[in-house]
Formats: sequence, structure tokens, C-alpha cells
Amino acid sequence: MKIFKFGGASVKDAESVKNVSMVLKSQGFEKCLLVISAMGKTTNDLEKVVELYFKKDDYQTEIEKIKQKHIEIAKGLFQNNHLVFDEINLFFDDIVSFLRRNKSPNYNFVYDQVVSCGEMISTKIVSEYLNDIQFTNQWLDARDYIKTDDSYRDGVVNWQKTEEFIATLNPAICYVTQGFIGSDDNNFTVTLGREGSDYSAAIFAYCLNAEAMTIWKDVPGVMTGDPRKFKDVSLLSNISYEEAIEMAYYGASIIHPKTLQPLQQKNIPFYVKSFVDPTKDGTKVGASEKNQHEESYILKENQTLLKISTRDFSFIAEDHMSLVFGYLSKYKIKVSLMQNSAISLALCLEDKFLKIDELNNELQKVFKTDVTKNVSLFTVRNAKMENIDKFYQEKSVLLEQIAKNTLQMVTQ
Repeated sequence: MKIFKFGGASVKDAESVKNVSMVLKSQGFEKCLLVISAMGKTTNDLEKVVELYFKKDDYQTEIEKIKQKHIEIAKGLFQNNHLVFDEINLFFDDIVSFLRRNKSPNYNFVYDQVVSCGEMISTKIVSEYLNDIQFTNQWLDARDYIKTDDSYRDGVVNWQKTEEFIATLNPAICYVTQGFIGSDDNNFTVTLGREGSDYSAAIFAYCLNAEAMTIWKDVPGVMTGDPRKFKDVSLLSNISYEEAIEMAYYGASIIHPKTLQPLQQKNIPFYVKSFVDPTKDGTKVGASEKNQHEESYILKENQTLLKISTRDFSFIAEDHMSLVFGYLSKYKIKVSLMQNSAISLALCLEDKFLKIDELNNELQKVFKTDVTKNVSLFTVRNAKMENIDKFYQEKSVLLEQIAKNTLQMVTQ
């Protein structure tokens, strides 16, 4: 079975949805499972709905705007009397109904119930369109198959249950399902983390022992740097799982960090290809003698630099480290870079849930701290060490680290 994942940019409007069918025509549409994201910027729009709801502001007007966008897309794909319009109305009625009756003050819980609707609606539209043009498929609710704990907005997959449910699928037919979402033991929706649709595809690939997995992007494949941020970048046609995992960890936005591990475990080839030109080879991630080790550049923005030192100039010992990392785990703050000396610890952090101030308040009870927000982590993989001086030009470097052929610096 083949797994294809289409992101929001590939289904942003009616013409884009039609293009998905052209991609499928070029690749062959049999024994295939499609994982599809919310359309365009719908996730951002639904996040705004949640913010307005908690501010007790007018969220219903925003919901109506999002609904009309989807109706306009559907008008470009279906006859006016098509049943898909009733489906769209039902999904948005469900959002309004949920918010009216909700009593939970848990922001992350409400977020997952509302924002996940973007994937539900987009997959219903794409599935109906493909069936109408004779690409026969069955629509699946991913929440019936991917089971998680109740860590809302950052669900941890229960692999045993997930494998059991996905094993019931018929590998001889085609399916359309959602990325980004699963459900807990109470069948509440749990999202897998922002940009988690790639991970969803990898979960299905692993559980179905897929032949290959392909994510379709608006770029030719994995590049040596984001072309919007770096000049003179080139395509990486072949890279190893290990190299891809490192790039994802350091912040390469084209690959979700959790995606590679399940694929690597079963040696499932992973392709990143362009939906603009699906005939091009793109990038293959997997075991190959052709794997490249080119100098690559990654910029991870919106980071926080936290410097910690003891109040009495004593050493940063194991008990101090344990305390610090316990708080990081409590507030779900991830470490992007760590550097320690005898009396200080410097951490470059990713604060997805905006908890850095709470963390700092806790740490200041024991340590001296210094927080610098809105910094960037710049990473050079496979750096040519004889030329590294050029990377320091016109940068205010707050922290730097060199390990093997990887240069990292925290900059303002």
C-alpha cells in the first residue's frame, strides 16, 4: 500500500483540489491511503476562533467566515445540489454547538475539539470530489484508528491500540483520511502537535507496512535550506533517515520531527515531492548508497534563550539538572540546544504553549536566571569548517556550539 500526504497548500482552493486528482493520475490511484490537512490557512483561522471564545468575544462571525470559504471551494467542485454542502453545514454547526455547551476551562482541550474540524471538512470535500470523478475511495475518521492519551495538543500515540484498529483496514482499496488528529479513551479528539499530519501519515504507513510514503509539497523536495530564507540552495535528492531526523530536530520545517522514526523502524522509503510537478523525482529519504551529506542551513525562529546559574556560585550538579528538566517537562517546553559550564546552564527553548514566564518564576525560587525571548537558532549541518567565519558576519551571537561538523548559534 502507498501512503500519500497532502498539506494545506495543496488543497487551498478548488483548483488545488483538482490538481490533487492530477497528481494521483500520474502516480496511480490503487491500494492508496491519502492523509489530508485542513485547507489553506484554516488551522490558523480556527485557532483564532478558540482565542475569541476564551476572550468571550464574537467567535461566531469568524466561524461563519471560515464556513463560507469552504462553501466557495465546494462550489468550484460540485453541483449546487450536492450533498457535500449539507456535510459542510453540519461540521460548522457542530463547532458552534460544542462551544455553546462546553464547560471545560481547559484551553488545550477546547483547542483540539475545534481546530481538528478543519481536517474533517477538507477530507470530506476531497473524498467526495474524487469519488465524483471516478477515483473510488472510502472516507475514514482518523480518530477511530489513531488512539492516544489525553495530552491535548500534543497527543502520545498508543501504538498497541492504533495498530489493532488500523489492521482492520482493507489494503486492497483506497482511503481518504485526516492528518493531525487521533482520540483518547473517552473518544475526545486529541491533536498530535502543530504540523502533525506528516506524523499521521507515518503512523498509517507503519501500521499498514506500506510500500512507501510520499508527502506532496509546493517545493521540489528537501533543500539544503529554506529558499525563502537562504540564497543558493539546492535539492537533496537522497538523504539517510539519520540525516533527515537531525534536520527535523534542528528545525527543518519541511519534515515533522516525529515522522521519521516509525518509517525507519520498518525501512519504509519516504519521498518529498512537488505537487506542482509530480513527475520530478524529489527527495528520497532512506537507506541508499547515493545518500548525500551536503552543507545545509536551518533557521529555527521564535526561540527563547534561558541562562541559569546558582545563587552561591556552587557547581551546577545533577540534582540541579534534574530539577530544571522536571520543570521543563511539567510545562512541555522543549530544549533545542543546551550548553553547560561548572556554574551555569544555557538553554535554547521552544515554548509552544507560552509557559516560559511560569517556568522562570519557578526557577527563580532556586536559581538566578536571565531570559531572552524571540531569538533564533541557526544550524549548519555538514559545515565546511574552513569557511565557517562567513556564518558569523552581521550576526549578534548569544551562544554557539560546534559538534563534529555541525555549527549552531543562537542569534538575535
